Amino acid sequence: MTLLSPRTALRRTAGGLAAAGLIAAGSLAVGAPARAEVPALTLGGPAGTAVHPYPETGGPQRSSLGLTVHNPDADPENGGYEGDVTYTLDLSGIAGVAELLPAEDSGSDCEITGDTAVCHDHGVLPGLSSLADFDLTAARGSRDGASGTIRVTGSADGVTFTPFSTKVTVGGPDLVMKPLPFERRLVPGDVQPAPVTFTNEGTTAADGVLLTLMYTRGLEIPERYANCEYDGEAGEDPFEDFVWATALCSVPGSYEPGATYTLAEPLSVEATGRAYYDTFVYRVDEDSAAQRTARRAGAPFTRGTGPELALKKVTASARSADLDPSDNQQEADFRTVNTANFVAVGGRADGAAGETVTADIGFRNDGPAWIGYIRSGEPVATFDFTVPEGAEVTRKPDGCQGVTAEGTYRESLTAAPRYVCDTSTTVRDGAEISFPFELRITEVVPGAEGAVRIRNTWLADPDLPFDPEPADNTASLVLNGPGPETTGGTTAAGASTGGRDGGTAGEDGPAPGAPGASSGVGTTGITGTSGAASLVASGGLASTGSAALTASVAAATVLAAGCVLYVTTRRHVRRV
Repeated sequence: MTLLSPRTALRRTAGGLAAAGLIAAGSLAVGAPARAEVPALTLGGPAGTAVHPYPETGGPQRSSLGLTVHNPDADPENGGYEGDVTYTLDLSGIAGVAELLPAEDSGSDCEITGDTAVCHDHGVLPGLSSLADFDLTAARGSRDGASGTIRVTGSADGVTFTPFSTKVTVGGPDLVMKPLPFERRLVPGDVQPAPVTFTNEGTTAADGVLLTLMYTRGLEIPERYANCEYDGEAGEDPFEDFVWATALCSVPGSYEPGATYTLAEPLSVEATGRAYYDTFVYRVDEDSAAQRTARRAGAPFTRGTGPELALKKVTASARSADLDPSDNQQEADFRTVNTANFVAVGGRADGAAGETVTADIGFRNDGPAWIGYIRSGEPVATFDFTVPEGAEVTRKPDGCQGVTAEGTYRESLTAAPRYVCDTSTTVRDGAEISFPFELRITEVVPGAEGAVRIRNTWLADPDLPFDPEPADNTASLVLNGPGPETTGGTTAAGASTGGRDGGTAGEDGPAPGAPGASSGVGTTGITGTSGAASLVASGGLASTGSAALTASVAAATVLAAGCVLYVTTRRHVRRV
């Protein structure tokens, strides 16, 4: 059984927004667990599943049905429930409507016999886990619009299960978003029209549509439509907590099968002064209060005050039996010619032999661009710190690793001569990132200097491909120095031969890396247990921030932006 934690989901989907679907199609319904003295586990899955109508010739097309179980125990160290579990699916409600089949790549231990499917498993991990995956097809002779219900129950010693039901319907609307011919190579200030267009390739009309528009930090949608709601005002910064901004636009009407619709007036997508690697996501769903609530994901939204966003029919085509929710969404990656100046921030401290000082060294992004590798999920840069002579590190930031003096692997992680720390997958313009180290002074060496450097993640190619000012990528941490201040700015060695995912600032490339913002709040400077200190280098850090977003925080960011990430492991299913 696979644990569906946000950390696991983000790790598996990094570098593949399109493959996972940045916004999942439809909501995942999970009933509220009953209050009981014994553990209560909750069964769940999609609130409804549409299946393709049974064809006049050939075999029926399959739709997917994934079922889940939620263990409210939030502590993975507890190991969850460890006994044998049996899950039962009552299929009598879909008799004559649909047929449940083993999924083609299933690994579930399930048996389907007549109107019942039974699955066996051992243990339920904390959090949300996959129960089993199945396929559904319309039953032979079923009519378009027919529906029925599958009921799921569970049993195990010492626990109770909240049952779950899902509605299965033959036919329905199938909204297919068309890709737009964007120019992907931009300069700051470029504005492109986005005539969002979709077709209903289903068998019934959609009663209203919800357009979901998501865009990363370097992009903006200047218009603010009266029938749209936004998680940031025009001209203001909607990215305080998230890398993504979202617009939700409800457009009423009946959207007929076989017809294609487009915006009456195209909206605009603008590359702002902080654009570098950016992504625009545009999605269409049938509108409903539940759909809007799911897309908001608890975040505050503000309704626009401009004209209403409207749709018009542009053509009609033959009906299609493609009830596939994965084609509701399209994504466009942009590469804007821009730069970001990363500045290393060192410092100085004084102390006697045996004393410990704390150095909040780090770096900042003076912009103008934000840098985010949200496709590859890789860190933007590496912070590289060489320990000054006469000192040893007694405490390092989480995520930092001790290496040899040459920067290579070191068996022992304690008292290393050099430390490297990867940043998060995004570094915002204006971000100030602190890496606090505690150092014990083993010997007073007047003016001992240790290099503080922000560089590429590749040791052999240290220059940052987006940074036009490599001279300020290096500063110094000075212990027991003679003067009041030490200025950084040593030029980093090596020349860039092209960065990751598009390389140098003048090359095309897809947007690399994952959502998450780097900034923080805290104290500044370097303090000793007995000695005074202050930040120096090419300017000081006004505040400190997290060295890297953990995967769980990044996953929560994605979820809060309206994204549902869903991972399952199939079990063996056999038909008898």
